[in-house]
Amino acid sequence: MTNRRLLYLNTHRLSAYAWRQGKLLPEGIFENDEAGFNSFADYLRNTPKSHYSLLANVAEEGHVLETIPFLQGRDRQALITRKIGQHFLGTPFSTAVSLGYEKAKRKNENLLISALTNPAHFEPWLHCINSAAAPLDGIYTVAQLGGQLLKKLGVSKGRCLLLTLQDHSIRESFLVDGQTLFSRMAPLTDSSIAGIASSFAAEASKLHQYLVGQRQVGRDETLPVFIAAHPLALPSVEDACPDRGPLTFAFIDSHIAATKLGLYTPPEDSRSEALFLHLLATSPPRQQFAGEAPRHDYRLSQIRQGLIAIGIIALLGSVLFASKETYQAETFREETLTLAASEADLNRRYQEVSATFPQLGIDNETLRRLTTRYADLTRQQRQPDQAFRSLSRALDEMPNVALDSIEWKIGRISASTAASITGEEEITVIRGTIRPGKNASTRQILASFEAFAERLRSDPSISLSVLQQPFDLESGRSLRGGDGADEISQPRQFALEISRKIAP
Repeated sequence: MTNRRLLYLNTHRLSAYAWRQGKLLPEGIFENDEAGFNSFADYLRNTPKSHYSLLANVAEEGHVLETIPFLQGRDRQALITRKIGQHFLGTPFSTAVSLGYEKAKRKNENLLISALTNPAHFEPWLHCINSAAAPLDGIYTVAQLGGQLLKKLGVSKGRCLLLTLQDHSIRESFLVDGQTLFSRMAPLTDSSIAGIASSFAAEASKLHQYLVGQRQVGRDETLPVFIAAHPLALPSVEDACPDRGPLTFAFIDSHIAATKLGLYTPPEDSRSEALFLHLLATSPPRQQFAGEAPRHDYRLSQIRQGLIAIGIIALLGSVLFASKETYQAETFREETLTLAASEADLNRRYQEVSATFPQLGIDNETLRRLTTRYADLTRQQRQPDQAFRSLSRALDEMPNVALDSIEWKIGRISASTAASITGEEEITVIRGTIRPGKNASTRQILASFEAFAERLRSDPSISLSVLQQPFDLESGRSLRGGDGADEISQPRQFALEISRKIAP
């Protein structure tokens, strides 16, 4: 499990804290010398699997307001980098905060560029962190967190001053809508409660005069001043800081502030670094001063934790899928057992019922085959009504045609096996005679026969085959109309086969 640890660096030493569920636990103080660096390196090696955040409270901190044209993407970043180089050349610890866009036509962007101007003060500590491969998520300052403190306490609107006590100095910050635009440190010569109270009053007036001279605030503009102090020191601070001129004072009880922030270890005196460390752990600013090189191990830790999280999600997904499949398999097994029991019960009931049936002398399998065959034969049964209707309509139109016999059947003997009958068509064989009229010629008799045959063929569902012509025509014998008048006047016999496909 990854632990969260906070490092607090001032001008003389570095303090280490463990942060656990709203509690700050001091773990060590390391002086700014060789022995302190070695002790800090040992501390890092003894606290593996931790992420570190560095909060700095140093005097070498610069702030510059800049205006750049409306740009996006790499062009904007390149211009910001150039502006940082112009104002703070020689330090890698810098950042830029957008203050919004002007409402004019060009939409210029207002920037606050901040930097830690003494990188040599940070390098020994960062060297220890990099040597121990300790993940450092960023470098932050007390000035950055002043707006967060007022916002959490619900007093972050408009222009104001924030005065807090850290170490042996007073941090003075000028904020506009929760964003620190200027911050500086003032040394504290008298650490008594009375000395702290008088120092707050004096520094508030000095900072106001400086801001008026820089035209950051108007001379007659009302400016709220927020002062954070220990509850035991608040009466003295309130007596030393009455409202005067444009300055109106408001006081923050550090214990009440700790309760509102969710810090369960309130400050023991008027120093406020515990409040800012808790804010850094719970609501870190979006911008920080460290570049990518000091944060290399932190990026690797993020990648490692991301891969572990993906693996855990995949494992949980596999477990859920396996659980679902196991549940379905168990459900199917229970359904199978239920169906098997139902089948056994139905078989038992069938045996009981079938025992009451009269005995037929054959087994069930043979009876099943007979009933199946009977059903097939029943489905194959057809009546000759359709065939006879077509034939009767043709006979009505041909009065000189007389039928002698009609033979109707289903299917014909298959060519492959003499015993098999194909039931895909019905066959009608008709035999009859053509009764010629008086003085009818041979051609007229044949024409009558052909007309009868064509009438039958007009039904598209049948096919017609001539089995016997009215005259025995041979290819080498000519047909003449005047020969054999007595023979021609006799009825001429013919035979036709009509087949019709049986619709399914």
